[in-house]
Amino acid sequence: MRVLCAYFRRHWKLLLLLAGSLGICSTVFYLYGLPLESVAYAFLLCFALGLALFTLGYFQFLRRHRELKGLLVQIQEKALPLPPPKGLLEADYQALLQALASERAALALEDRNRLQDMTDYYTLWAHQIKTPIAAMGLLLQEEPRPELEGELLKIEQYVEMVLGYLRLGSDSTDYVFRNCRLDDLLRQAVRKYARLFILKKISLDFQETGRTVLTDGKWLSFVLEQLLSNAVKYTPPGGLIRVYGDGDTLVIADNGIGIQPEDLPRVFEKGFTGFNGREDKKSTGIGLYLCRQVLDRLNHGISISSRPGQGTLVRLDLSRTPRLLEE
Repeated sequence: MRVLCAYFRRHWKLLLLLAGSLGICSTVFYLYGLPLESVAYAFLLCFALGLALFTLGYFQFLRRHRELKGLLVQIQEKALPLPPPKGLLEADYQALLQALASERAALALEDRNRLQDMTDYYTLWAHQIKTPIAAMGLLLQEEPRPELEGELLKIEQYVEMVLGYLRLGSDSTDYVFRNCRLDDLLRQAVRKYARLFILKKISLDFQETGRTVLTDGKWLSFVLEQLLSNAVKYTPPGGLIRVYGDGDTLVIADNGIGIQPEDLPRVFEKGFTGFNGREDKKSTGIGLYLCRQVLDRLNHGISISSRPGQGTLVRLDLSRTPRLLEE
């Protein structure tokens, strides 16, 4: 029905001309007093011929419409396989489309190459920066300075965040799913941030879950470290962070500054920092975004509830089994 209406709109001038011609002929025949049977017979023949031509034109229009619609699936091709043109103007339009498609393909290739070069550079940089970080860690072991150790840990975390961001945007993936002991992953994350817990004198209430989760241990550890880092970052000195299991859910709760109610729906958006991030001036708005992206790929869930001035509670739903990744 939509195609038929489009065909009418395309040929409305011609239909209006035919109707006007019939009206003129009818007036002339009436003025000359021709027999009604002769007029009706002529009109019937004209109507039959017009209907046949209209039907033929409509089916040609419909076939053309389907051909062009089928080209949508091949829109990424450098040269569009357009049907043979019907007329000079249509040939001109097709030449214009082919030129635009070739230009677009060239620009897309240039963008992909530029993005790949940038990705390769930052990946190389992130791996190379680990060497001076490790060297600084060894030097601090010889001459301990707790404050510098805490800042070095933050630098290491930001480097890991860069690598995670680059890997998520890669066409390939290194996900390896196996049964992992959740408590081992949590202990590993806690040990990594132990220095920050000590520096800020934050207490940790860690209750073992005793759970085994089918997941990718490396990527889930990345998420746990990000969540613990946020909890430590926004919990004031002398605060408390609790980590415990609630059925199939892992809970990480703190009694920090909390999140504003209007910011909660957007905390997983890329680059969103919210009120606390703007006050802190150091938030990137990438950490929780990466957590959501990783957990979506692992088929785990995450939700956050919070009250300003009272703390934040993060729940990880680990009940769902991983699905086949389509990368």
